[in-house]
Amino acid sequence: MDDTTALTAIVIFFIAMITFMVVAWAVPVRLWITAYASGVRVKLGNLIGMRLRKVHPPSIVLPMIAATKAGLDLNVDELEAHFLAGGDVQRVANALISADKASINLGFEQAAAIDLAGRDVFEAVQVSVNPKVIQTPKVAAMAKDGIQLIAIARVTIRANINRLVGGAGEETILARVGEGIVSTIGSAKSHKEVLENPDAISKTVLAKGLDSGTAFEILSIDIADVDVGKNIGAELQTDQAEADKRIAQAKAEERRAMAVAEGEENRARVEEMRARVVEAEAQVPLAIAKAFEGGNLGVMDYMRFRNIEADTGMRGAIAGGSDRDSDDS
Repeated sequence: MDDTTALTAIVIFFIAMITFMVVAWAVPVRLWITAYASGVRVKLGNLIGMRLRKVHPPSIVLPMIAATKAGLDLNVDELEAHFLAGGDVQRVANALISADKASINLGFEQAAAIDLAGRDVFEAVQVSVNPKVIQTPKVAAMAKDGIQLIAIARVTIRANINRLVGGAGEETILARVGEGIVSTIGSAKSHKEVLENPDAISKTVLAKGLDSGTAFEILSIDIADVDVGKNIGAELQTDQAEADKRIAQAKAEERRAMAVAEGEENRARVEEMRARVVEAEAQVPLAIAKAFEGGNLGVMDYMRFRNIEADTGMRGAIAGGSDRDSDDS
């Protein structure tokens, strides 16, 4: 009997401990007491409901306490809905507190929308109060005189709360500023004008309204540095001259090849004509023999023909010697 009583007491003790732990987990009494002492009226039923809806109660109650201490009136249901939507309740509360202290008109719905859009709403409020400076990479552009200039600009921006949802980011600002610098330098007649008045770039670019459609407002554009780069115009002229030279050389080589080919063709024609002459000369003895047989050629006629042939050969030899002398000279 005593053993049964002891076992029963042990079982009751463990059940009581488990029940206490479950109640302590489901009912965050300490958090409720902290909220009540801070002036935040949150019902125990709401805290238990948060547990059941898999919402971390401190993530809702602690930001609400901070906002209440700062003089803001937030609704626990709205904070819980924002948490369930995947938002950062603490960041939204910090943004609302910062905006209220800086006299910036920012409501909870707008702050929650900005946070759910993927932007850091607290950082946006800070940038709206304390403008941010971003720097462009090196921007290379060429003036009309062919000289390249390399410029770096610092852009002072301030967040526009009303355009954070759907507005373009810092990358767009930098790209537009770089485009404006290239356009301004490219329209200058001489690179010296840009070096003498670099603020002209800032004024021209700032007047283009580059912050349109972005989440920021451009306060100023300052040219931090301008360096002289390459003489692009001279390089282009040199490249063009080299290209023209190569074209002329190619055309000259083409003409030379055509002349060589034409010379080879002429030599072939000469050889062909010589072959015909040799062939014709080979027919002469046969023709003479036939003339003797037919009685159409006598001995005296043949001797006269031989004299003419010898004279022609001598004249040809003399002519060939004079040609060789002229070639040697």
